[in-house]
Amino acid sequence: MSFIEGIKEKAAADLKTIVLPESEDERVIRAAAMIREEKTANLVLLGDEATIYSEALHYDVNIDGITIINPEKYEKLDEYVKLLTEIRKNKGMTEELARKTLLEDKTMFAVVMVKNGDADGVVSGACHSTASTLRPALQVLRTAPGKKLASGFFVLDVPKSDYGQHGTFIFADCALNQDPNSEELAAIANDAAESFESLLGGHARVAFLSHSTKGSAKHPMVTKVAEAVTLAHKEYPHLDCDGELQLDAALDPFVAKIKAPGSTVAGHANVLIFPNVDCGNIGYKLVQRLAKAEAYGPILQGLAAPVNDLSRGCFYEDIVGVVAITAVQAQLAQAAAAKAE
Repeated sequence: MSFIEGIKEKAAADLKTIVLPESEDERVIRAAAMIREEKTANLVLLGDEATIYSEALHYDVNIDGITIINPEKYEKLDEYVKLLTEIRKNKGMTEELARKTLLEDKTMFAVVMVKNGDADGVVSGACHSTASTLRPALQVLRTAPGKKLASGFFVLDVPKSDYGQHGTFIFADCALNQDPNSEELAAIANDAAESFESLLGGHARVAFLSHSTKGSAKHPMVTKVAEAVTLAHKEYPHLDCDGELQLDAALDPFVAKIKAPGSTVAGHANVLIFPNVDCGNIGYKLVQRLAKAEAYGPILQGLAAPVNDLSRGCFYEDIVGVVAITAVQAQLAQAAAAKAE
């Protein structure tokens, strides 16, 4: 069973309500039809019902039974206006501005739905920037208790690969934190390990990547990564991590014996922490395009509720996968909240 098949199976076992704000995009309509068929989530599409059904007819897909909400006519709009005003009042939010924001920004509307308990998660970004997806989430949902920051990761499923967990990896941060400092890198690594173990079910082995292995090069960027490893060992002693490691030392057992002998992570890494978003973004796209890997994300971690981004170059099948991941994240978040009560 592939990674995404396993995720879909989990999602189907306990259906969650996921909002797709970008109903104007063909890929979203096609994805909605597939999700309806696969029964991996209860969906909400935002937009004009007649227009959405007309588009579905044009693309020859079936979206019957999917909930469609027109923000302008929704019975809870006034309730959402008051909620957003209360949340953002210290930032100058008024009811007039809140109403305008909710009607002009469907992602904000979707996030407020989650905050109000009317949905469990949001997937957006097919035709909007990461910032447009993340900003409402941070403003309304904010980070989860105990989390230092929000960050983004990709799940990469590489066909016919002996590396990682049967070819599956988490890459972080590939989308959000432009140039994280050592403390932020350590926190991203801890969150990425938690995401790996909760979504993939295996033991996370975390490699902090660099162009240097164990001091083979000297540079401030190398120092930043090495200090992140030291902090991770101190603040997250449960974390199975090592670095700084070059990519070949992180993945290849033969190279690891030469460059990092005695490491429990080198040669076996399945969670790769990149020193900055440039490296992460380039890295995941290289693997996706050249190794023909399935790439899901960027998935956001550290938020109080799941709101996930999409690459603007995604295919509709990618949206189907990210919705299933979002649904499983919602299951996990609700289970954790119930345990904490």
